[in-house]
Amino acid sequence: MAKLIDGKAISGAIRSEIKEEIAASGLTPGLAVILVGDDPASAVYVRNKKRACAEVGIYSESYELPAETTQEELLSLIGTLNKKDTIHGILVQLPLPKHIDEKAVILAIDPAKDVDAFHPVNVGRIVTGDYDYLPCTPAGVMTLLERSGIDPKGRKCVVVGRSNIVGKPQALLMLHANATVTVCHSKTADLAAECRQADILVVAIGRADYITGDMVKEGAVVIDVGMNRRADGKLTGDVDFASVEPKASYITPVPGGVGPMTITTLMKNTFTAAKRAAGLK
Repeated sequence: MAKLIDGKAISGAIRSEIKEEIAASGLTPGLAVILVGDDPASAVYVRNKKRACAEVGIYSESYELPAETTQEELLSLIGTLNKKDTIHGILVQLPLPKHIDEKAVILAIDPAKDVDAFHPVNVGRIVTGDYDYLPCTPAGVMTLLERSGIDPKGRKCVVVGRSNIVGKPQALLMLHANATVTVCHSKTADLAAECRQADILVVAIGRADYITGDMVKEGAVVIDVGMNRRADGKLTGDVDFASVEPKASYITPVPGGVGPMTITTLMKNTFTAAKRAAGLK
């Protein structure tokens, strides 16, 4: 029987800490969130980010643009926000409409305000271990492990997924934490065999209930980054919780595991950006 890693509770505790730190600092961190189009999931994420900002004392601006917004218009808005002193963090909600070049948008954000840590400058700094910001979801995973008393040092970590947003940076953060890391993906020859080697298994592939109990070794720590919706409308992760939970020592639920930590890390990054702008970090 696995112990549940309660991301909601851990996230709540960290948000309280951030709120106290912001109040004590005398700063007013500012975050601008840009949403292009009417993707329902993205709209929910943006709403949750605005709510989190209000909770911890971060000033927020929300730009909800129509789907037909041109790339030039979006880049112009980012340029304006880059120069705005009251805005310390800029986040463009992905995915973007197909006519907009995602790479060009990421490159347009001032690296000092790139609180998603997607800009190549920040990605390079993460590789070397000399960073100001970490990508929100992988950093959230590391915080969940830390707060649960799980040290990756010397342990075998398998990351399933190689996206720029989760898989690749997750592997880097595990390396920085002195884990021995294997990255698996759609071309991995024997995924089940690789997963069974993991002391810590992080799954971020976007396939509902894909990792099953026979793919997990006894006592493994299982972190489910996935968020999928079944045909019946219920949310589920990339891990088949019912078959994996009896074998794991620790496991994150979906929802209520990694998800809350993503936005909490965004709040932390925005506060860090405000401190850097004020010369305090």
